[in-house]
Amino acid sequence: MAKNKTTETENSVDAYLQAIPDEKKRKDCTFIVDLIHQETGLKPKMWGTGIVGFGSYHYKYDSGHEGDAPLIGLAARVNAITLYISTEFEDRQELLAKFGKYKMSKACIYIKKIEDIDIEILRKMINNSLAYMRSNYLN
Repeated sequence: MAKNKTTETENSVDAYLQAIPDEKKRKDCTFIVDLIHQETGLKPKMWGTGIVGFGSYHYKYDSGHEGDAPLIGLAARVNAITLYISTEFEDRQELLAKFGKYKMSKACIYIKKIEDIDIEILRKMINNSLAYMRSNYLN
């Protein structure tokens, strides 16, 4: 079984954020990291070289593959800020309908800039996602 590439590291979150070349994206990511920390009380940690994660949980798939992942996270990618938030949280569809301008994949939400979204809706999504993850993975 292959070893997970994205594991918690001792790398500096501040250094990661300061290394984001685009000033606007750097400020937006710093704002979101601070918001997640404020809402969850969890300390931001680097996961791999490019994900800022908060908390952790252990997962195990039916295939036998297992590992650890952050409860919530974000990454500054070239084309967007990627939010790693549960896909199963309470009121997900209703909140996403009010969230603002975003794109989505199976497990990620992509935003271009903070002004495109409703911060209060993001706050609710963070809290609902964390509640879901805690109730389903940290029992």
